[in-house]
Amino acid sequence: MPTSSASTTDSAKSASGGVQSLERAFDLLERMADAGGEVGLSELSASSGLPLPTIHRLMRTLVACGYVRQQPNRRYALGPRLIRLGESASRLLGTWARPYLARLVEETGETANMALLDGDEIVYVAQVPSKHSMRMFTEVGRRVLPHSTGVGKALLANTPDAEVRALLARTGMPAATEKTITTPEGFLAALEDVRRAGYAVDDNEQEIGVRCLAVSVPDSPTAAAISISGPAGRVTEEATERIVPVLQQIAQELSEALTTAQNPA
Repeated sequence: MPTSSASTTDSAKSASGGVQSLERAFDLLERMADAGGEVGLSELSASSGLPLPTIHRLMRTLVACGYVRQQPNRRYALGPRLIRLGESASRLLGTWARPYLARLVEETGETANMALLDGDEIVYVAQVPSKHSMRMFTEVGRRVLPHSTGVGKALLANTPDAEVRALLARTGMPAATEKTITTPEGFLAALEDVRRAGYAVDDNEQEIGVRCLAVSVPDSPTAAAISISGPAGRVTEEATERIVPVLQQIAQELSEALTTAQNPA
């Protein structure tokens, strides 16, 4: 029986040896995410270079599977089934990170964390506790607002100011402590400090008596940061000079491991 042209297109192999329609579908999902989660077909066609009939066919399939939904205004939005995939991927990312966080604890003596930017919130996905006995604010699964955390500053440091202001307008800037930054101008100034220094500091801003040092994970498949947290009496300015290079080195090694996992040979 002759194969239809549509079937041939769907099963065609890409230059990388994969299935072209799958690559195109995932590319469209990523473009939707980059656009804020909702787009029209013409926008997708303009950004991807694919013809409208191809995009329409792929979107129909994604809608049928629950990964995309069509809005009343005929635009397309990311669907609820992606949440389950994202949650599972976040847990797996935390699992991959644990050996690196364990090394961070060994080399610094402080509790190590990994956090992601999920929408407008920070979510902690992995933690290896310090051997010192101390109650910590952070725990796996906890969600916080970015403005009061070192990881939040590290994750937003390279985000355009207008986008940061929009995020802060949505979340508000409640004070967790008397040291919390509570104005957009103050937070933007802190992000400039992060860009200049190469690391972020939470100085008693989320919890009195606790200091946190954080860096982003370069080229992570999703925006991620790692940090150490400890008593302000131990995480001093002198300790910061010793800890930050360790943080940066381990973040780079974790980045390389994630890149290898994402693009196996």
